[in-house]
Amino acid sequence: MSMLFRNELHEDFGSWPIAYIPYGGADFGEIRAVAEAVGDGDHGAFYEAWVSAGDRLKGEAEAALSAGHKVSARELYLRASVFYSASYHPLYGAPVDPRLLTAFRKQTDALEMGLGLSAPTIERLSIPLDETPMPGYFIPAQGLEHEMRPLIIFNNGYDCTITDTYFACAVAASRRGYHSLLFDGPGQGSMLYEHNIPLRPDWDVIIRAVVDFAVNYPLVDPDRIALSGWSLGGLLAPRGAADEPRIAALIADPGTWSIADGFRRVIIQKFGVPAEAVADLGALDQKLIDTMDAFIRSNPVLNWKVVQRGFWVHGVDSLSAFLASAELFTMRGHAERIQCATLITQAENDGLAADAGFFFDTLRCPKTLMRFTAAEGADGHCEMKNRSLLNRRVLDWLDAQFGPGSS
Repeated sequence: MSMLFRNELHEDFGSWPIAYIPYGGADFGEIRAVAEAVGDGDHGAFYEAWVSAGDRLKGEAEAALSAGHKVSARELYLRASVFYSASYHPLYGAPVDPRLLTAFRKQTDALEMGLGLSAPTIERLSIPLDETPMPGYFIPAQGLEHEMRPLIIFNNGYDCTITDTYFACAVAASRRGYHSLLFDGPGQGSMLYEHNIPLRPDWDVIIRAVVDFAVNYPLVDPDRIALSGWSLGGLLAPRGAADEPRIAALIADPGTWSIADGFRRVIIQKFGVPAEAVADLGALDQKLIDTMDAFIRSNPVLNWKVVQRGFWVHGVDSLSAFLASAELFTMRGHAERIQCATLITQAENDGLAADAGFFFDTLRCPKTLMRFTAAEGADGHCEMKNRSLLNRRVLDWLDAQFGPGSS
């Protein structure tokens, strides 16, 4: 598939809404129109093109609502939230860019307006955690809104938001008869953008708090709670499930063994460092750190992933501190403790799924490895070019775990 956007970073972020087309998040022509508006422009032009499109959709939603067309208004508000959410990822970094906050607040407002027009109304939840509660939403099963149903807790990754997870995961789950709970944990969405709360490795604490909330929700079947993590959630969700016996099924998309191991391989290959010298990334020689830092900053994609995103999300201000933090995010010593049925996905051409097979082999629970291929149009990270295939197969697997009447 040829690129829509002319800048590699813009293509990475601007193509996300393609995955949401089957679920009402966008249409292809709208995405292409934004790409044409950006043209050869910089990150500011990318931001302005998406926000302008979001403003137009929001204006159409308001007009539809004034005219009494609630269904159209709901669809348009929700679609506007996608366009706002697509605008600001190239602006990542600390201190937070005011434009990011503006677009994120517009995104949240549009999402809540759309969800508020649902029947029944979907409202924001507040999940207790330390001094700052986590925001969340309970998305009921379509046509079964007042019935006790199985629940899927959807766990975000490094840089996606609740809006992304709603369209990539929750709409499909709702159509199949599952209730969903979406939330932002530390280092994600509003917890990072609004409160500057960084990512933390003890994700078992986070999942315990979410499950505590879920089991007290009147429509949730406490014996059929699944936990599904995508992107970095493919590591975070398993970390949480390893110490949470109330999780009855686990999905890791993709199965992510470690943050640090990927960096380890690159350092060995790119800089010719022996394996024993990178056993602990937190103890690397400073001269090597300086060389790596200059290399990373010279590459726009790497600079975004490590300096703009990595430093901010991990709450650090140097490469050495980031690499030391990365060592803490691993399934080593945790994977063996997962007891529930577990599904690991691995997509062709997804470098972040490189260790999914090793992860799968380490598990001691009932387990399934599900592969996706380029021939199916489902290669690449999180199968974003054929998300509907991923959802069908994963929900079929979950139906089998939870038995008759699950969906």
